[in-house]
Amino acid sequence: MTTVGGLLREWRQRRRMSQFELALAAEVSARHVSLVETGKSRPSAAMVLRLAETLDVPLRERNRLLLAAGHAPEYPERPLTGPDLGAARGALEAVLRAHEPYPAVVIDGRWNIVMTNRSLRPFLAGIAPELLEPPVNLVRLGLHPEGLASRIVNLGQVRAVLRGRLSRQLERTRDPDVAALYEEFLRPGLGEDDATVSVESEITTPMIIRHNGFDLRLFSTITTFGTPRDITLEGIAVEMYYPADEQSAAVLRDPTLTAED
Repeated sequence: MTTVGGLLREWRQRRRMSQFELALAAEVSARHVSLVETGKSRPSAAMVLRLAETLDVPLRERNRLLLAAGHAPEYPERPLTGPDLGAARGALEAVLRAHEPYPAVVIDGRWNIVMTNRSLRPFLAGIAPELLEPPVNLVRLGLHPEGLASRIVNLGQVRAVLRGRLSRQLERTRDPDVAALYEEFLRPGLGEDDATVSVESEITTPMIIRHNGFDLRLFSTITTFGTPRDITLEGIAVEMYYPADEQSAAVLRDPTLTAED
């Protein structure tokens, strides 16, 4: 049987913190942390959440900690298409529209595309139909040989950037679906040798994608919900692509040049 103490210990060790360091950061006694981890003290719901917040435990796993301690879950998980998240969905739609004529996508915590703006659609022409069956996964779409991979000029750099992002996400969440994506597309030894790829900065390293005879240089920014109280919203991110030079900007602004082949 999984205990709250055992789960907390696992998260503490993942964060490379000692019991004393956790206690200090959470402003509780180290003795109490020790008693909770060994099962000699049953923590209150408030204490579970306090320790989980200090350890930056994802909301889904905070619910698991609460249940293990005999308390009710704190965080709901509701579909983005449902009425409860209508305001959030409206905000996302507004952000996507405002970013046109540049492409943008909304992805969930497992890199599945849940929304896009119209400017992304021309780039999906010629993609293998099975990759466009819902849920469309952004990592798979970008790195699969029948997806965008054959059109990305600097594929090695793009892979290196994605590898860093997924590695950090796995360190934080240990999500098995993200781990499967990493193993399928990004584990060392696949594709271009990491040692030969130079990535000075994930922000300034562009993705160069060949489209309608042009090499478009794009960089992206990521927007997330601040202090989400819903498991769905915690994983939601808006990835917005911007032109890195004037030629790319001109192509993206010209509807005749970004039209589907």
